[in-house]
Amino acid sequence: MLGLDFSFFDLEVLRKFVLGGLWFSVQLTIMATIGGVIFGTVLALMRLSGSRWLAAPATFYVNGMRSVPLVMVILWFYLLMPFVIGRPIGAEWSAIITFVAFEAAYFSEIMRAGIQSIPRGQVFAGQALGMTYGQNMRLVILPQAFRNMLPVLLTQTIILFQDTSLVYAIGAYDLLKGFTNAGKIYGRTEEAYILAAIVYFVICFALSWSVKRLQAKIAIVR
Repeated sequence: MLGLDFSFFDLEVLRKFVLGGLWFSVQLTIMATIGGVIFGTVLALMRLSGSRWLAAPATFYVNGMRSVPLVMVILWFYLLMPFVIGRPIGAEWSAIITFVAFEAAYFSEIMRAGIQSIPRGQVFAGQALGMTYGQNMRLVILPQAFRNMLPVLLTQTIILFQDTSLVYAIGAYDLLKGFTNAGKIYGRTEEAYILAAIVYFVICFALSWSVKRLQAKIAIVR
């Protein structure tokens, strides 16, 4: 009816164009999540430390990153870093570093909310046992905060996976780029974008459903 023809898409096209892009998108998502959670946790602890010298720069960083579109941060880093270090670092590494730095701001807010959700009695109990601030956080507060925030962290990871499509702006070969290249080579751009949308929907819907199941299990355990 619309003149669409999906016959060009077969296992050979999938192998040549899509799987490599999907692999990079998954790698970028995993690395950005791990790095973002670690860096974000540090930022959250800085904001909750009670020290003005730690809280102020962390707050400035988080609010600044959350106020700028991700695609602009990607472009800034990719275009400006060669002037700073004297050589280009490549689209893939630019994407990884940018996503870690950007997502850390969002994971920081999630972790800060998770830490603040722990009853103060837990903190006082750790202090009564003679724990230092670092021991209290590492052994008592953070494990509970991670458990409470796990569904939200995973939801943010799904959003992160969707955002990996923005690396097209610097030419990185992600999932969307794979479909785009296949569509251009076979002259079926519209069909390629439709298939890309379907793949993104299936992956994200399956992950969202899994997060809901996990959230239900955590609620039962509580």
